[in-house]
Formats: sequence, structure tokens, C-alpha cells
Amino acid sequence: MPSDIWLSLYIIILALFIGYEVIVRVPVILHTPLMSGSNFIHGIVLIGGIYALGYATTVVEQVIGFLAVVMGSLNVTGGFRVTQRMLSMFTKRKGQAEHDRPH
Repeated sequence: MPSDIWLSLYIIILALFIGYEVIVRVPVILHTPLMSGSNFIHGIVLIGGIYALGYATTVVEQVIGFLAVVMGSLNVTGGFRVTQRMLSMFTKRKGQAEHDRPH
């Protein structure tokens, strides 16, 4: 059992490091399109958190699973809100001429 904890901790630390290295190398102008395009990945993370929570047997596993579900839900919700806001910038408002749109 203790080796499982160390393996899990190793995977979490490795995932955090790789995630940071990948995100830090993305130009700022690409962050919003990448976030909106990766909403499905956040949904998969949410499903995985729900699945893991369903098989949790100890209190620690249940707390971690619950946090995974909450954080996954926030990620999905935030991603869709950003996408909705970004797409609303490209729609014409009623009565607005093409040349009147801000650039």
C-alpha cells in the first residue's frame, strides 16, 4: 500500500511538471483558442474524477476524488464561459454596421 502512495505522488508531480512546461511554452495569443479547443479534455478529466470517486474506499481517496470532481467541473464551466465570451466578440449586434465594429 505505501508503494501505491509513492507511485501516485510521483505521477502527480510528473504531470504537474509536464503540464507547466507545456503551458509555459505556448504564446499568450494562443491560450484562449487552445482553452476553448480543449474543453473536451476537461470533460474527460471530470468523468475520470467521477469514476475514481465511485471506487474510493478510504476517506483520503474520497476527499481527493471529490476535489477532482469539483476542480474538473470548474475547469469545464470556465472553459465554456471563456469560449462563449470569445465567440460573442465575433457576432454582429442588431443594428451594427460592418464598418462600426471595433477591431
